[in-house]
Amino acid sequence: MFTARNIQYEMAEKMRAIDCGGLGAFHMLARKTGLIPAIDERLHLLKRHLPYHESDHVLNIAYNTLTGGTCLDDIELRRNDETYMDALGAQRIPDPTTAGDFTRRFSERNVQRLMDAINSIRPKIWKKGLKKSERKEAIIDVDGTLAPTTGDCKEGMGLSYNGVWSYSPLLVSLANTAEPLYLFNRSGNRPSHEGAPEWVDRAIELVSESFGRVCLRGDTDFSLTEHFDRWTQAGVYFAFGMDAMANLVHIAQGLPAKRWRLLKRWERVSKTGQKRRRPDNVKERIVVEKGYRNMKLQKEHVAEFDYTPVKCGRNYRMVVLRKSISVEKGQIRLWDEVRYFFYITNIEDKTPAEVVFFCNERCNQENLIEQLKNGLNALRMPVGDLVSNWAYMVIASLAWSLKAWFALLARNDDRRDGLLRMEFRRFLNAIVRIPTQVIRSGRRILMRILGYNEWTETFLDTWSAIRRLKLA
Repeated sequence: MFTARNIQYEMAEKMRAIDCGGLGAFHMLARKTGLIPAIDERLHLLKRHLPYHESDHVLNIAYNTLTGGTCLDDIELRRNDETYMDALGAQRIPDPTTAGDFTRRFSERNVQRLMDAINSIRPKIWKKGLKKSERKEAIIDVDGTLAPTTGDCKEGMGLSYNGVWSYSPLLVSLANTAEPLYLFNRSGNRPSHEGAPEWVDRAIELVSESFGRVCLRGDTDFSLTEHFDRWTQAGVYFAFGMDAMANLVHIAQGLPAKRWRLLKRWERVSKTGQKRRRPDNVKERIVVEKGYRNMKLQKEHVAEFDYTPVKCGRNYRMVVLRKSISVEKGQIRLWDEVRYFFYITNIEDKTPAEVVFFCNERCNQENLIEQLKNGLNALRMPVGDLVSNWAYMVIASLAWSLKAWFALLARNDDRRDGLLRMEFRRFLNAIVRIPTQVIRSGRRILMRILGYNEWTETFLDTWSAIRRLKLA
């Protein structure tokens, strides 16, 4: 099918076009939502604005990430593209060295002010893009991750538990829209939960005005029992994993059989209503053929009991998941094993099975962390110390927030949900990388689309909504 033989290249007549024509919509989104003045109002790092303001530096790095740039050096490609700058109405943009210098101007307080400026826009977007029924409950996920670095001179890095030199960012996100609300950079040798209560409290305050109730969710590292009573008194709900401590296992083993209920996992059903035929499990077949030890889940049961943590003054629901596992070698069954998983919660309107499913859904935050790491490269840590890398992380993750805001303004609910779930690389190719001719005439910048894909209609509909956007 690929029959081309005589391929030649020649320089075409000058045509002012760019490959990332969707960027104009996001710049208009930043302007219409008030993000640009919010950054300039709260962030004061430059003594003189000649020629750049703080918002210019922030958007320069964010747009570099949004258009597929993976490092600061990629800004050089954009600043030498006159058509790119025409599309943004800019005479020039900061070069990579200047962008790096800008991140080094940040103090911890300045990074917090930048996050506050970005977060001041979110409630307006939530009110506009989410239905009232979708704002009944805000689910806040919290987790830590490792951001490895190969540099030898990066201040603030540490040796993590697995022997990797890294930083250890903390992410507090809104599960409803997959937005990173707060990012906090730490040394790689710090515990996962360090500093979490402060940022969780900030997130609670942020979402409380827009949502009916607030629910916190996290793994065992974030079962900060000394804060449970305070959160409960404030009307905040939570569901955290708990370590399988000896006393909890002893209680679970002593529960009567009638307290246990079989847990049935949800099965995906195709649009036709028919069950899909499962493909052969190649890994398991190889494990059996090679005679490796194989652990197979047989069944799951759930139960619950009241439990008072040492640092709490009241009882909470402790949901326990019991997994029955058979240990096999080849086709020989060696023995049966039982493992217990615990979840502590103050939510009363969910059954034990629903609590387990609710906690399992926290895995979606792992997808967000993966996108921040390898989709946007926001956790690349390109500069020299902990605070400047923290600033870069927050600015680069703004590209993901712009993606979420764009999705929330989509008119079609199915398209909106599709954009919210979409991986960044696919979003980049579907929405941002639209080949566009740029024509400047008078006071107007005309972006003439030169290509088409299945998302172009959604892009144009959302662009129309952005143009008419008026936020209270």
